[in-house]
Amino acid sequence: MSPTWIVVIAALIGVFGLAFVISKLLTLRAALAAAGAAAEAEIANMDTSDLGLSTTGPTVVHFTAQWCAPCVSVRKVVDDVCADLPAVSHLEIDMDANPEAARKLSVLSLPTTFVFDADGRQRYRTSGVPTTSDLRSALEPLLA
Repeated sequence: MSPTWIVVIAALIGVFGLAFVISKLLTLRAALAAAGAAAEAEIANMDTSDLGLSTTGPTVVHFTAQWCAPCVSVRKVVDDVCADLPAVSHLEIDMDANPEAARKLSVLSLPTTFVFDADGRQRYRTSGVPTTSDLRSALEPLLA
């Protein structure tokens, strides 16, 4: 067998191998997209009626605990934003006092802050201390 044929065969094996890998990656990507869509649908269909959300405007829900030091900073940010946007309601939930609400919303760390629209759909979620501008940016489209 000549060296040219060896190169051609090696190139064909490489091309088919690459096509196989790309095919597997595209299949994996489609499966992950479907799983993500299912998770988003589950979040969108979540029953939030027992949380006490406002039905007239957006609600900021802030999970906290007495032992959570960063929660004090979140409270200040949320209070500042809500003072500037009076149509926004604020609900603070103590994770120790209401672990079921934390479980329902998959709160795994504190502080965790959510924004829900007037229909009770989650529109924003962040763990840690949100910036005033991020929180305001999440709320302003819901006020229009």
